[in-house]
Amino acid sequence: MTPQEIFAYKLKWRNKGFSVKVHSDKQSDAIRWCKEFCEKEEWNINTFTDVYEDTFLFEKAIHAQSFAREYGL
Repeated sequence: MTPQEIFAYKLKWRNKGFSVKVHSDKQSDAIRWCKEFCEKEEWNINTFTDVYEDTFLFEKAIHAQSFAREYGL
Protein backbone atom coordinates (compact mmCIF):
# COMPACT_ATOMS: atom_id res chain seq x y z
CA MET A 1 0.00 0.00 0.00
CA THR A 2 1.14 3.50 -0.72
CA PRO A 3 1.19 6.07 2.09
CA GLN A 4 -1.94 7.70 0.64
CA GLU A 5 -3.78 4.36 0.58
CA ILE A 6 -2.76 3.65 4.19
CA PHE A 7 -4.01 7.07 5.27
CA ALA A 8 -7.35 6.61 3.49
CA TYR A 9 -7.76 3.11 4.94
CA LYS A 10 -7.12 4.35 8.48
CA LEU A 11 -9.70 7.10 8.08
CA LYS A 12 -12.37 4.44 7.45
CA TRP A 13 -11.90 2.61 10.77
CA ARG A 14 -10.39 5.16 13.19
CA ASN A 15 -13.72 6.34 14.63
CA LYS A 16 -14.83 2.73 15.20
CA GLY A 17 -11.42 1.43 16.32
CA PHE A 18 -10.27 0.23 19.72
CA SER A 19 -8.13 2.52 21.87
CA VAL A 20 -5.52 1.71 24.50
CA LYS A 21 -3.90 4.34 26.70
CA VAL A 22 -0.17 3.94 27.35
CA HIS A 23 2.29 5.80 29.58
CA SER A 24 4.47 7.93 27.32
CA ASP A 25 7.64 6.37 28.77
CA LYS A 26 6.64 3.11 27.07
CA GLN A 27 6.08 4.71 23.67
CA SER A 28 9.14 3.28 21.91
CA ASP A 29 8.49 -0.28 23.08
CA ALA A 30 4.80 0.04 22.25
CA ILE A 31 5.53 1.23 18.72
CA ARG A 32 7.97 -1.64 18.27
CA TRP A 33 5.23 -4.09 19.34
CA CYS A 34 2.79 -2.59 16.83
CA LYS A 35 5.29 -2.84 13.99
CA GLU A 36 5.95 -6.49 14.85
CA PHE A 37 2.37 -7.72 15.33
CA CYS A 38 0.26 -5.41 13.14
CA GLU A 39 0.28 -4.15 9.58
CA LYS A 40 0.92 -0.42 9.06
CA GLU A 41 -2.71 0.24 8.25
CA GLU A 42 -4.06 -1.58 11.34
CA TRP A 43 -2.82 0.79 14.05
CA ASN A 44 -2.25 4.47 14.79
CA ILE A 45 -0.81 6.52 17.64
CA ASN A 46 -2.02 9.82 19.06
CA THR A 47 0.78 11.24 21.17
CA PHE A 48 0.33 13.21 24.38
CA THR A 49 -3.43 12.74 24.62
CA ASP A 50 -3.05 13.46 28.35
CA VAL A 51 -0.19 14.21 30.71
CA TYR A 52 2.43 11.47 30.19
CA GLU A 53 -0.06 9.48 28.12
CA ASP A 54 -0.33 8.35 24.50
CA THR A 55 -3.32 6.63 22.91
CA PHE A 56 -2.88 3.77 20.47
CA LEU A 57 -5.77 2.97 18.13
CA PHE A 58 -6.31 -0.45 16.59
CA GLU A 59 -8.61 -1.65 13.84
CA LYS A 60 -9.05 -5.12 15.39
CA ALA A 61 -10.13 -5.89 18.95
CA ILE A 62 -7.72 -8.83 19.23
CA HIS A 63 -4.74 -6.54 18.60
CA ALA A 64 -6.01 -4.00 21.14
CA GLN A 65 -6.52 -6.70 23.78
CA SER A 66 -3.07 -8.24 23.28
CA PHE A 67 -1.45 -4.82 23.26
CA ALA A 68 -3.32 -3.73 26.41
CA ARG A 69 -2.04 -6.76 28.32
CA GLU A 70 1.53 -5.66 27.54
CA TYR A 71 1.36 -1.87 27.72
CA GLY A 72 -2.07 -0.61 28.79
CA LEU A 73 -2.60 1.56 31.84
